[in-house]
Amino acid sequence: MFKFFTANQANDALPDVIKKFDYALTKKNDITKIEKELQLSMSTTDSFEKYMVLKQQLNSAITKFYQSIEILESTGVMIKSIEQGLLDFPSKRFDEEVCLCWKHGETEIKFWHERDSGFMGRKPIEVNDESLI
Repeated sequence: MFKFFTANQANDALPDVIKKFDYALTKKNDITKIEKELQLSMSTTDSFEKYMVLKQQLNSAITKFYQSIEILESTGVMIKSIEQGLLDFPSKRFDEEVCLCWKHGETEIKFWHERDSGFMGRKPIEVNDESLI
């Protein structure tokens, strides 16, 4: 679902978005853990049976991860990086499309950036909610 967020709307949605982001991050970490177990299994004398069980667990974990991404993106946010914990909320500043940005660990939306500048171009939100629509 696509929509533009005001700063207030993004902050209202943030607790639910954080919960869904944390779930996606957990699923990503599950994949990493299983991949390490799988690599270890291949380099030891473990049986093909253990390898196949781990491979099935990995397939399931990948499926759950992509489902968690779909759930997170259904809130209207754009995922920039799960690993770095970066999400953008589409917004408008006057007639220009911009992004309200959030980094994992932040408790509210305090920054925005132009579409093409990304995280390094973050600027503090110093305007009232009416100029971000």
